[in-house]
Parts: sequence; C-alpha cells; structure tokens
Amino acid sequence: MALKAPVVSTTTRQVSTRAFSGVAPRPSSRRVVQCRAQSAEAAQLGRREVLQAASAAALLSASPAFAARAPSGFTAVEDVADNYKFLYPFGWQEVVVKGADVVYKDVVEPLEAVSVTLTATDKADITEFGELQTVCETLATNVLTAPGTDVKLLKTNLREQEGHNYYELEYVATTPRFTRHQLAVVACSRGTFYTLTVGANEKRWGKMKEKLETTMRSFQLII
Repeated sequence: MALKAPVVSTTTRQVSTRAFSGVAPRPSSRRVVQCRAQSAEAAQLGRREVLQAASAAALLSASPAFAARAPSGFTAVEDVADNYKFLYPFGWQEVVVKGADVVYKDVVEPLEAVSVTLTATDKADITEFGELQTVCETLATNVLTAPGTDVKLLKTNLREQEGHNYYELEYVATTPRFTRHQLAVVACSRGTFYTLTVGANEKRWGKMKEKLETTMRSFQLII
C-alpha cells in the first residue's frame, strides 16, 4: 500500500504524515490461484512448478471449515501464510496487480473488485494510529485514492472481533472518468498493516451493496 501525496488541506497532510509514519511497503508473498484451478493447468507446468503450485495453493485456498460457512453466492479464501481470510462474490476472477497481495474482480464490470494489501508497520493495533474518524478520513483522502480524486467519507465503524480491532469505512471516490462506491477495512497484527478494499461503480451500488458489505465484514485476521 503506497502512501500517496496528500490532496487536501495542510492539517490533513500533517495528520497523514504523523499517523502513517510507521507504515512501510512489505514484499508480497508468492500467490497462485485456488486449488480447483490447479488440475487444469498442471499439464502445462513442469514437475518443479507443479510441486511449487500445489504447496502454495495449500496455503492460499479456503479451509474446509471456513468454506463450509461461506454463504451462498460467495467464495472463501483463507491465507494461512499471511494470516487472513475473507469472502468474495462467486464468479470473480483472480488477477495480478502490482503492490497487492491478492485481487479478485468481475470480468464484466471492471470497477467491481476486492483487493488485499500488506505493509510493514511498527504498530501492534490499528487503534495506535489514532481515533477512528481521523484515521478513516486520512485513509480515504490520502491513501486509498489517487491524487485529484474527489472523496466523500460516508460512514466509519469500529469492529472488535476475537481480540483484534478493525476500522471500517465507506466512501465515494469521484474522478473525471467514473465514480466508485468503496468499502475498506484495516487492521494491524504482528508487524503487518492489512487493508482490504472492495467497491463498484456508483451506478451499480444499489445492486451490489449487500455483497460488498458481506465481503468487507468477512475480513478477519486468523492469528
């Protein structure tokens, strides 16, 4: 998660610099598609690549217990190497995006996607970055959107779950080309700052709202 140049007031710029001074880029772990896609590709891989893919898939794919709890219309992902899990809408495809740990997106609607990024931090809990509203405003305006984007923060929420704190936010990001309705959740644990973002074109928000909210709220650390 690269920290972008501030695009708002000097006050916000100072908050951003101070709040996220302990966050630094962290190399992404090697990832492959989930297990169900391995058999179709195995014939095209060498023996070494097949063994590597099988090993990585075992770490990335959903555990039976987590998958069994996935509601209808969702696919479960559990990454035991990086210690997180979440659900995403069934049918979305994994794509490779530089800087992201994993990305799934709709192949027809390009703005409908979910991503997880991991960055190194010296903080042990998200609350150490500051109060909910301040941190969420900084994230929405300075970190999760590109320079020049008009951002409107709509909602924030603190979720406490199994010993971890999560900051959740809902915001609308408007550019000259499109308007995207987005949700994000951030958390910290064991030197890692986790960010999940999911969203859709504002025109399709009414249709996708419940699915995207389920994805955001399903994100959970497993350590």
